[in-house]
Amino acid sequence: MALLALYWPLVVAIALETIGTSALTASQQFTRLVPSIITIVAYFASFYFLSLALKTIPVGVAYAIWSGLGIIFISMIGLAVFGQRLDLPALIGIGLIIMGVIVINVFSKSIGH
Repeated sequence: MALLALYWPLVVAIALETIGTSALTASQQFTRLVPSIITIVAYFASFYFLSLALKTIPVGVAYAIWSGLGIIFISMIGLAVFGQRLDLPALIGIGLIIMGVIVINVFSKSIGH
């Protein structure tokens, strides 16, 4: 349960960043009002929750997890929603990102486990 208390703001920040990036794509360079508003609100809220996470997680670790998982989730949304396919080098790179997030969370003593 202590782990959930540590990570919940970061999880919310990642979810909001993923929503914001998806809406950014749908906004068509801020020419569509509703997706543009969703983008702005989601990014603002994402940074707010990221700032909460920084109370207990070092900035480098929090940002690595936030950006790494954001890349993974937005890549999956890009494929499922926008039909954006990734080539083998991109998939290998995302696999390395996943490995990096795992290494940080399993082996790093920078965050409380």
